[in-house]
Amino acid sequence: MLLERRRLARRTRAAIGLPELARRGALVALAAILAAGALVGLAAAQPVLQRPVTRDVRTDAEVFVVVDVSRSMAAQRDPSSPTRMARARAAASAIRAGVPTVRVGLASLTDRLLPHLFPSAAEDVFEATLARAIDIERPPPRGGLLTNATKLDVLRAARGLRFFSPTATKRVLVVLTDGESQPVARARLASALLRTPVIETVFVHVWEEGERVFVRGAPETQYRTDPGSRALLDGVSASVRGSVHAESDVGGAQARLEKLLGDGPTVAEGEAPRRHRLAPYLAALAFLPVALLLWRRDR
Repeated sequence: MLLERRRLARRTRAAIGLPELARRGALVALAAILAAGALVGLAAAQPVLQRPVTRDVRTDAEVFVVVDVSRSMAAQRDPSSPTRMARARAAASAIRAGVPTVRVGLASLTDRLLPHLFPSAAEDVFEATLARAIDIERPPPRGGLLTNATKLDVLRAARGLRFFSPTATKRVLVVLTDGESQPVARARLASALLRTPVIETVFVHVWEEGERVFVRGAPETQYRTDPGSRALLDGVSASVRGSVHAESDVGGAQARLEKLLGDGPTVAEGEAPRRHRLAPYLAALAFLPVALLLWRRDR
């Protein structure tokens, strides 16, 4: 096909009196076309450059991210909007990324507190657990209430069930919840969390006015947002000397967490893979031979 095209082009140039193209120019053009195609093909393969990096991990601090998985966390503004659970996952991921040198665990909250991942330095393990194990009513509450099954006072189980390792002197619970909880025994919760070593708390209020739980596109008649949820969280937080942040202020929650953790000793713990995606660079390089072709055409 290429030879046939070249013969046709030669006859056409001869017929209208144009000089023959230099063989070198044709080879350059062919090489540029092949190079552009090869680079685009490599970019489409999504290559990744991976290299191991030593991971420094705090020896004195651990964090547990606790996600409310009760039925009310399925609430959303409309059927096409992200649910509270989706927003809580995004906030949990951002908070985890903000403390890369700290071991972070993951737990779910309904009328019980259940650990899914004990504090780990591996961010990829945290992300996989968050994506695959944390979901609405997974596991379901023990009680039979449809939406308002959350019991924030079960956070005291973080002490009784020994969520944190004995060597962790700085311990923090980051609780992502809509605050639509049954009444909380604040004194009992404070007694459990404020014993030495203190378990600090940071609450993120994942909630918007007027949200509904939708089933096949229709709002569930048994659920209404609780306008007193923020006041309840404020009261619980005050009793345990914690802080409450709106979901729009995840940065404030991160700053509070970093302040609570402060600085501390670290050790090198294995190696963490650092990945660099090469596709954007290869795609950008593919424009160079194309630019060469355009430049030669205009000469």
